[in-house]
Amino acid sequence: MPLTKRLERRWYAARPPPLLLRPLAALYGAIADQRRRSAKPQRVPVPVVVVGNISVGGTGKTPVVIWLVEALRQQGWRPGVIARGYGGARHPHPRRVQADSAAAEVGDEPLLIHLQTGVPVMVGADRVAAAQALVATGGVDILVADDGLQHYRLGRDVELCVVDGVRGLGNGARLPAGPLREPATRLADVSHVLVNGGDWSPPGTPPWTRFTLQPGAPRHLAAMEAAEPLAAWAGRRVHAVAGIGRPARFFDTLEAAGMTVVPHPFPDHHAFVPDDLPPADPHCPVLMTEKDAVKCRHFGHAQLFALPVRVAMPEAALATVFRTLKESADAR
Repeated sequence: MPLTKRLERRWYAARPPPLLLRPLAALYGAIADQRRRSAKPQRVPVPVVVVGNISVGGTGKTPVVIWLVEALRQQGWRPGVIARGYGGARHPHPRRVQADSAAAEVGDEPLLIHLQTGVPVMVGADRVAAAQALVATGGVDILVADDGLQHYRLGRDVELCVVDGVRGLGNGARLPAGPLREPATRLADVSHVLVNGGDWSPPGTPPWTRFTLQPGAPRHLAAMEAAEPLAAWAGRRVHAVAGIGRPARFFDTLEAAGMTVVPHPFPDHHAFVPDDLPPADPHCPVLMTEKDAVKCRHFGHAQLFALPVRVAMPEAALATVFRTLKESADAR
């Protein structure tokens, strides 16, 4: 088992942080905290919402970004999205995501967000430069930063922190002794904590809301359309392919829908090639996440399906956040 996986298991087990890694965690924390204290946030002419997390691994952040973009659009905003473009090629300047962009160039999550929402998406390691470039196009009046909670140079009006409600914050230690980029006390500073399922709740009394991810009808990648309703898949045997932060979440979703799962976990942001997928078999189709599917949509695999998931969360839960954004826009 890879070292990262062994560490992850230890982080989320009911055990104290590894003694030998605690000095490294203290050093990491000191450096990260100093970066935050010394950062000089740069503002852009429109409100900015950062959606991120304080732990490593998948929390459901990208579906939240898609949900938020749609909620903002329904309220009359013209949102755009900025992202680092993790998993894509590094470019010296911000790069606009197009419908025909390759995930290897712009990153899988930014491409998925653009394909799902149609809003402008700009990627770049420098979030400030990406934000400035997207605002300069004149087509947006609010920005959603996919990730970037720790990109302190980017000024922001609202911070939304997404936490996996099943795993919580693990052993509560900083990297590499635990899964945290920032301490749990950071949750007291964000605008709202969004908890993905489970029964974990944030310490203290920060504003928080629990949401769930609801799966939809699997979509055939070759036909680019929904196949049968999800309920019709109950009792089927499927190959489940997932290159996300926590593949087990995807496998559990399929099992909860009544499928017999043959799991194929891959590292987060894995660059898929056709040979990574099981051969086409009408008796055992391949199901993957939408994030992975954007990297495999041109493979021509006859039995390849993507499972869409949508955030189930009352829009009213973030009423205070939306008021803050309106006030920030009026004050500019």
